[in-house]
Amino acid sequence: MPSNLEFSKAKMTEKRVRVRFAPSPTGALHIGGVRTALYNYLFARQHGGDLIFRIEDTDSNRFVPGAEEYILKSFKWLGIPFSEGVSFGGDHGPYRQSERRDIYKKYVKVLLDSGKAYIAFDTPQELDNKRKEVPNFQYDASTRMQMRNSLTLSKEETDALIASGAQYVVRFKIEPNENIHVHDLIRGEVVINSSILDDKVLYKSADELPTYHLANIVDDHLMEVSHVIRGEEWLPSAPLHVLLYKAFGWEDTMPEFAHLPLLLKPEGNGKLSKRDGDRLGFPVFPLEWHDPKTGEVSSGYRESGYLPEAVINFLALLGWNPGNDQELMTMEELVRLFNLSHCSKSGAKFDYKKCIWFNHEYIMRKSDVELAELFKPVLQEHGVDATKYSDDYLSKVVGLVKGRVNFVRELWDQTRFFFTAPTDYAEKDVKKRWSADTPRIMGELMDILRNIEDFSSKPSEDIVISWITEKGYHMGNVMNAFRLAVVGECKGPHMFNITELIGKEETLSRIQRAINILH
Repeated sequence: MPSNLEFSKAKMTEKRVRVRFAPSPTGALHIGGVRTALYNYLFARQHGGDLIFRIEDTDSNRFVPGAEEYILKSFKWLGIPFSEGVSFGGDHGPYRQSERRDIYKKYVKVLLDSGKAYIAFDTPQELDNKRKEVPNFQYDASTRMQMRNSLTLSKEETDALIASGAQYVVRFKIEPNENIHVHDLIRGEVVINSSILDDKVLYKSADELPTYHLANIVDDHLMEVSHVIRGEEWLPSAPLHVLLYKAFGWEDTMPEFAHLPLLLKPEGNGKLSKRDGDRLGFPVFPLEWHDPKTGEVSSGYRESGYLPEAVINFLALLGWNPGNDQELMTMEELVRLFNLSHCSKSGAKFDYKKCIWFNHEYIMRKSDVELAELFKPVLQEHGVDATKYSDDYLSKVVGLVKGRVNFVRELWDQTRFFFTAPTDYAEKDVKKRWSADTPRIMGELMDILRNIEDFSSKPSEDIVISWITEKGYHMGNVMNAFRLAVVGECKGPHMFNITELIGKEETLSRIQRAINILH
């Protein structure tokens, strides 16, 4: 018996790998959707295939203006490109389902003509009454002959109702007690008995649009999708989709399925939700989202200061592993290592603190020049004109402190003294490090610094340390008072790296100011 992976590889040799990501424009893109798109992208890239971007907007009641644009901007920021689809073009369009009405109507007719589907006129009220009458009511082979549909009405009655403008739906006719086999590349063989399935609605006359189930199958077939990689929440739909492929006679083109593990709450049980992010203080959307209906603003990974590479790396490892202990992987490395057989069947805890760790690691990977560019907008936000400083100066500044931060915005707190002289001094440090004798000693230090010709870090340090030793002063007291005067508190990188960058005149000016204020 071949393994899931061998089975999939055999099918991939027969046809080009084509996968799709098909969100609904009903709001912001959830981070779980980003992971699904990422896995599809990695799979397509690895096999030299295509990633299709399709918009599933058949539920007109849930449409949210701006959602589609938001989704596209999110993927652009994340660095996940599509081969074809909405806004990308291609030979299998249109890629927006609301623009494919006539295509779906044709396939609804195929199912009706072949007796694989039927027309149902039951009103919401009639369905509610039936649910009250029949415990655990399900519209299926055991109940459909009690309902108002084309199976219980004559052709003349059915045609007359349609002609009168009565609203109806088209339901798929599922035959009972049939074992449906779903071959899943992650979960293996899944067998479901058809008796537990209801006769799903495939089409609604009210808006002349199909439901997800029909549109999804027709689009996947016509767009030649070879693999459907989606979240575990869609696994219950897979048997119906298998039956639809068979109903159309498309068994030979049926895609491979792979249902990804759920993203779980960081704490407790259940699926990750926006409420978890609000409660624990982390984003669940890639970009900040402004809800046009409620006015609510939700945080995004971009605006919270995460690097896209860090988010991608973090998400890739939620439910998949490369088969070794490697954690840091570029997109190219992910493409090379990705393998569906290494995906977990069980849900993955959303460890948001791990994402912060990834962000720190990717900050460390960036060159000082790159980081300085990212830091410039932060300087502007704090009233510092970044154009007054050379790129070399900014690069050296961030290079001294980048190991101390998790986010680019945190660089400001670690470097502000490189751009503005302190105007006040940390009270606890003053109490501990500034005594009655300190102004005199700082005056002596100024004389020493003034006479240093090479003010770079190592020569300055050697001269100052020699002076402190020769005078018999307490090393810690002198150096901490020096730092307090220059920085405003007892923190920061190596003291003489600071003075080398801000220069001799600025260093002397700051010491004098501290003497005047703290005397």
